[in-house]
Amino acid sequence: MIEPVFLYAALVVMIAGLITILRMMLGPSVPDRVVGLDTLNTLVVAGMVLLGAAYDRTIYIDIAIVYALLSYIGTLAIARYLQGGLA
Repeated sequence: MIEPVFLYAALVVMIAGLITILRMMLGPSVPDRVVGLDTLNTLVVAGMVLLGAAYDRTIYIDIAIVYALLSYIGTLAIARYLQGGLA
């Protein structure tokens, strides 16, 4: 059975995710939406790490590390595109 600490942490991550999605929808500018997307990716990584710790599976943590790296590269690509293009 999963410990209550993991359930509370998962609840916090889900509430933060809902707030982040709201920020992405209502963001007045594109950079605000990009920051919201990056925050959502960070919350997904946190959720994967929580799952890995709760179920004692290291594969979830390994996948979270790869996902975080790809998320970082994607955020850099979007930022460079918004700054002046990828050429």
